[in-house]
Amino acid sequence: MRIVTITIPNKSVDGVIVNNLQLFYPFYTLNINSCCSIYILFQKHTAAMKKIKTLICILIFCQYLFSQISTIIPSSESIASTSVADIHNWSAFNNPATLGYVDKPEVGLLFENRFILSELSTKSVQFALPTPLINTGISFSYFGYSLYHEMIAGIGFARNFSDKFAMGVQFNYYTAFFSASNTYRGVFMPQIGLTVQLSSSFNIGFNTFNPFQANIQTEYVIKRLPSIFSIGTGYFFSTDFVWRTQFDKELSSNYRFATGFEYQMLKQLALKLGAYSSGYLVPCMGLGLKTGAFKIDLNCEIHPLLGLNTLAAIKYKF
Repeated sequence: MRIVTITIPNKSVDGVIVNNLQLFYPFYTLNINSCCSIYILFQKHTAAMKKIKTLICILIFCQYLFSQISTIIPSSESIASTSVADIHNWSAFNNPATLGYVDKPEVGLLFENRFILSELSTKSVQFALPTPLINTGISFSYFGYSLYHEMIAGIGFARNFSDKFAMGVQFNYYTAFFSASNTYRGVFMPQIGLTVQLSSSFNIGFNTFNPFQANIQTEYVIKRLPSIFSIGTGYFFSTDFVWRTQFDKELSSNYRFATGFEYQMLKQLALKLGAYSSGYLVPCMGLGLKTGAFKIDLNCEIHPLLGLNTLAAIKYKF
């Protein structure tokens, strides 16, 4: 990484070159070459220059993010985000096929805070409506803060075929705000999911997000959106104890492997323990609480370099 000064039409700006990183921090961003060297640019004499400490933290975080699944996709309440084969927890942007297993109308809220930085938090909401013919889900997620943020909204449809397998498709609209031009740019992208029950104790799930590699192009930048393919498994040792695994591959970055266990200790309490690896091994732990029609999940993970990442989710079944 090095600091540079670049002159573009009518603008002279300072910048930071971060190799092999697709990030669009809230100023100017240029895609320079096929090696994906990105110039994260910020104007001189702006208020943001006074926040250099935050910028450095975010840059370090983004170098970590390059080998992770993008912030476009919210994490799930499944431990270590092993949600592709989790048929008991519908997570809208992780596998639309799991929507087919929802048997009652439900609404869910999720908040994730990355490394105690409010600028890196994600908020999402989802609603599912099951019917005898097909289940419908609506979801929305917001990442970032006022100067730069990403939003994604989706509507999904899924059907469970006699508990043998379920198929789902979701139509997402992604948009990002660029403060330099004070504009929003967006694009539609599909998401396709499948789950198969191979036996009473073993199931697999598959999900693809943005399979056709849709991108956003502005006057100064081409923002490449991640194209992710995921496959996962779930094995039930008993009705109270499940082991899940998941393998994710973003086409232009490193793979991610995750595994986790969930044990329903009591009717109201579940313990979760897992880990994922994508350059670093990140341990994860969590609790699941049930009370009446409410289900609450509290998860955390500890990155060896960046520290604590926390997630809280609540669902209500009508």
